[in-house]
Amino acid sequence: MADVELKRAGGVAYREASPGLDGAPAALFVHGYPESSWIWRHILPAAAGAGYRAVAPDLPGFGDSPADLPGTWEHQIEHLDRFRRALGLDRVVFVVHDWGGLIGLRWACDNPDAVSALVIGDTGFFPDGRWHGFAELLRTEGQGEEVMANMSRQVFAGALRQASPDISEETLGEFYKAYADADRRQSQLDLYRSGDFSKLEPYEGRLRKLGVPALIIWGEKDQFAPVAGAYRFQKELPDSTVVVVEGAGHFLQEDAPERCADEVRGFLERLEGPAPAVS
Repeated sequence: MADVELKRAGGVAYREASPGLDGAPAALFVHGYPESSWIWRHILPAAAGAGYRAVAPDLPGFGDSPADLPGTWEHQIEHLDRFRRALGLDRVVFVVHDWGGLIGLRWACDNPDAVSALVIGDTGFFPDGRWHGFAELLRTEGQGEEVMANMSRQVFAGALRQASPDISEETLGEFYKAYADADRRQSQLDLYRSGDFSKLEPYEGRLRKLGVPALIIWGEKDQFAPVAGAYRFQKELPDSTVVVVEGAGHFLQEDAPERCADEVRGFLERLEGPAPAVS
């Protein structure tokens, strides 16, 4: 199985697993909140095993990438585009989770010729979306600042373990990097306060127009993005398959890493024209 390497390009940290094949197709993994490319560490080698160059950036303000204020939705999309171009990724399979879906799918709709397939997990992309309670706190002036000021490692660990009881200390440490300094904490407020679902009104119907195959993989017990969202995406994407991972929550890559890796690898291997699979 391919090794995962931590690299940098244009000031952005990213993880990569490669099949070692010239001209291999690319799969671009976009994490959510408060994650980093670390969440894909089990999935990247599986994608490489299917013959894909698998790359996952730490979005600015997360993981090992410094914040670049303002950390708005639009600014994150711009960074994603620059990262793709810096690595020379022409046409990609987009693999997205949580906020990575809002960022990556909006980019995909604006760049349809650069998208060959989609893997969508535990996210939303509809103008009638509603934020959950913690997100509303971050979006509220004063309350969001108070949350950021009081977000200690202990508080953070307690919150994430409510969603994923078995999440490891190592993973908590990687995700807590999003709170490492004042700019990173401000970047989170910028992101959520720019996250008005009404901005998706011009995108209605555009996922369908991409006309690409899709795997929709969801945690059965997701408390932030209920599983009904998976079937809404399925209606929007005619050439799609839904996989609901039993017992997994929102952070399904942590709750069921082997199942996620197997599903992504199988999907990539079924796509038309991938590079030869390698073991």
